[in-house]
Amino acid sequence: MQAVLEEINGYDGNKLLNTPVDDLAAYFERKYRIDVPSLHEDEIVADQRESQIDVSHGPRRRVRDRGRPVAGTEVEITIPFDGEVEAFNIQPSTFTLPPPIAEVRGSTLVLSIRGTDLTAEGVRSQIDRTISEIENYLQNLRRNAAEFNGGLLGAARTAIERRRDKLLKDQGLVSALGFPLKERTDASRTYSAPDVRRKIQPRPPEASSAPYKPEPELDQGHYEHILGVVENMAHVMERSPSAFSRMDEEALRSHFLVQLNGHFEGAAAGETFNYAGKTDILVRVEDKNIFIGECKFWGGPKKLTETIDQILSYSAWRDTKVAILIFNRNKNFSAVLEAIPPTVKAHSNYKRTIHQDSKSRFRYTLSHKDDASRELTLTVLVFDVPRQP
Repeated sequence: MQAVLEEINGYDGNKLLNTPVDDLAAYFERKYRIDVPSLHEDEIVADQRESQIDVSHGPRRRVRDRGRPVAGTEVEITIPFDGEVEAFNIQPSTFTLPPPIAEVRGSTLVLSIRGTDLTAEGVRSQIDRTISEIENYLQNLRRNAAEFNGGLLGAARTAIERRRDKLLKDQGLVSALGFPLKERTDASRTYSAPDVRRKIQPRPPEASSAPYKPEPELDQGHYEHILGVVENMAHVMERSPSAFSRMDEEALRSHFLVQLNGHFEGAAAGETFNYAGKTDILVRVEDKNIFIGECKFWGGPKKLTETIDQILSYSAWRDTKVAILIFNRNKNFSAVLEAIPPTVKAHSNYKRTIHQDSKSRFRYTLSHKDDASRELTLTVLVFDVPRQP
């Protein structure tokens, strides 16, 4: 593990800051994990040849000229294996002395047995003993590797975050990383459930080595609260569908804007949540978005893909957080929910699934359209608001 930590601590600082933590941790996990070899004993082949045997150190041999080798036989056993060659050089925590000896040739182990009076029984006994010793070593190494590999990703992430914090502290930029939304003390709780707990949830990845510049970021706690306000408003729509059944996407969006601006205010004053086009809910800082919301009626996987493309086309900061609010009108709601994960995962900018809080809330990490090192968090919320006849 020390080698991992040393490489992380020596990694280019700007590249580290410009690379998503999960991507960089996954890179180190892939690079340093141990893939213990497995022998394919059912594919063993044997070969034999004449050989000159050095008997100069054989005290029991009566040889007049010990400076000359004598004629003998060499039996060569080749054992294919899968796994990392370098693992044969790792000594497990439990081992025996002397260790078994074999030669690595490509993806095979080669055992050589040489002598002047070899017998089939003696050769087979030596082969079986050596293979058994090698298997014992590998089995002990597998136990060590399982423990090492299991903690590798977490250790890498912790080390990266620790180094990242230090770099930012050294640059004196920590205070500039958050977007200061503050919750209004007089916010209406009409649509909020009481006492709601807010949930805060290889090759090196490509990254710029240019000096890292901090960018505005929507605090995770505020993001969760925004989604909570949106969900509470949507639940009102679900419980009283007749009041909203004839509204189009733009009208529905207006109800969310009213609620959101009742809960938050910007650093100065006025409306924090703005709009552009007919379906957008935006929070902008210096002409770029740190939050994007889209209100859409369910129109099938193709429309969801187009909505994701639309979000990715916006000018946004590095850690943009987005939400797609999908309203189901008289469709099979279960079928709509089942269609969300495969549609998002099939998108070319999909990176990973974060978690699913409920049957109708999905969360993913996507890469920005033109820069894979920049990520956005996408939450898809699905609501059943049927159209009244």
